[in-house]
Amino acid sequence: MQVRQLGRWLHRRAENVLAGLLGVMFFAFMVQIVFRYFFNFPTGWTTELTVVTWLWMVLWGAAFVVNEREEIRFDLLSGAVGRRTRIAMGLVAALALVVLYAASLPATYDYVTFMKVERSSYLKIRIDWLYSIYLFFLVAVIARYLWLLWDLVRGKAPEEADPTTTSSAL
Repeated sequence: MQVRQLGRWLHRRAENVLAGLLGVMFFAFMVQIVFRYFFNFPTGWTTELTVVTWLWMVLWGAAFVVNEREEIRFDLLSGAVGRRTRIAMGLVAALALVVLYAASLPATYDYVTFMKVERSSYLKIRIDWLYSIYLFFLVAVIARYLWLLWDLVRGKAPEEADPTTTSSAL
């Protein structure tokens, strides 16, 4: 029970980080609008900060906030097959993702650490710090799909698509 509580607490803190990043991005965006359109003085640092926070938001959210059910997926095929076929399809997909992401991890680490020699244009932040989020994303996705792979090997089928709960977002 203690591990589950810790997991929920960490998930809430990850959501807090995501909300903070959204706040920083919104602030930078508003400063950019005010300076550009009211003072006719465009600022580059606001654009750079907006791009960096957007990058961190997307990868942080995908790694630590979005759960398996909330991910975007094309379940037209998996929704039309039976339980055993869904397990087999899930095994193939999870194994492929683990292998591909794990194979890319060493080269990604080398590239990100190599980028310590570069700095961002306006904020002068080391590029390896800015892109380090991708390493966290890779490790989190590998761990998530290893967990999913373990569930699939034990016979737990991926959730069936429920057409009554999906929406067209219109």
